[in-house]
Amino acid sequence: MRILAFFLGTIILLVIALVWWQGQGEIRYVALGDSYTIGTGVEKQESWPEILTQDLVDQGIKIKLVSNLAKNGKATNEVISEQLPVYKTLSPTFTTLLVGVNDFNRGYSKEHFSKNLKIILDQIKTPLVLITIPDFSVTPTGKTFGDPVGNSKGITEFNEIIKTEASARNIPVVDIFTLSQQMANDQSLVSSDQLHPSAREYQLWEKEIFPKVLEILLQK
Repeated sequence: MRILAFFLGTIILLVIALVWWQGQGEIRYVALGDSYTIGTGVEKQESWPEILTQDLVDQGIKIKLVSNLAKNGKATNEVISEQLPVYKTLSPTFTTLLVGVNDFNRGYSKEHFSKNLKIILDQIKTPLVLITIPDFSVTPTGKTFGDPVGNSKGITEFNEIIKTEASARNIPVVDIFTLSQQMANDQSLVSSDQLHPSAREYQLWEKEIFPKVLEILLQK
């Protein structure tokens, strides 16, 4: 019995060691944000973080999407209070952040958004890529949310905050604002809810995000 126990214990230790060894060097990717990151309007595998991860794997990058913590309707407040506490338990080594549209829609001031964005960025210690806020005002449902011209202008101002803060911290930014405006003239780029992007539009965003992320990860 003692010999059997010894061999079983040895096997268990070897398995644990193998799992540990295989995990070394794996990039642990965690996505933060709102509906645009979780992929509201499409299937899970059609969200851009899922597509991004698969494209990186296809390029030979050892990466795993550990968790997409983004949720529909969330603003910077909830990223701070709900997502970051979980994020810190996941031992991430790479992060993306796309947030801000719900801050704008709730009427939060630019100062409020800037303050919260700084808090979030201060707590992210991994390589990070920021993505700008898309222009929801061009979609059929988005056009009903007040003045489309004013909303587009307001989102642009929030995006300037993102770019300014990123520049100050030397964080890469992928600007999808103009790309998202294509939804105004192509219904195939809008999901069935008439507000969020379709799978095709998310794919277009990922094509912009992918090169920047690949560049950063190849430097790790």
